[in-house]
Amino acid sequence: MTKFPMTLAGETALRQELDRLRKVERPRIVEAIAEARAHGDLKENAEYHAAREQQSFAEGRIMEIEGKLANAQVIDITTIPKTGRVIFGTTVDLINVETGDTVRYRIVGEDEADVKGNMISVGSPIARALIGKEEGEVVIVKAPGGDIEFEIDQVHHI
Repeated sequence: MTKFPMTLAGETALRQELDRLRKVERPRIVEAIAEARAHGDLKENAEYHAAREQQSFAEGRIMEIEGKLANAQVIDITTIPKTGRVIFGTTVDLINVETGDTVRYRIVGEDEADVKGNMISVGSPIARALIGKEEGEVVIVKAPGGDIEFEIDQVHHI
């Protein structure tokens, strides 16, 4: 089975969500179903159907998270020696060659990606262009708006 890369923070967040779903949401939904069932006729009971739908969603999410954690390859970037090469989990400072603007991205797993937080997925066009490159190299990112040249300023293991 294929392993999927995940940062230590990503694994922690998924485990917390799983714990919340199991210990908080699941009992709350079971209680809501029991209460709705006590109201009588289930065919026309909107509360019952809504609670069952919530239960279905929560159980599906629990199974999804369990599967992701089972197939996760957790990578703690702070334990990997610094080489100046861009790898999964590193934080990269980039300089736009054309404009001189700087930007910082952290390369993370698919589920952890948050563009607003400058955390990009390992499968994104920017990350694919950066992986394996070293500080000082210029990379060309094929973006929907056209090619963008970035110089890799610094690679951090944070």
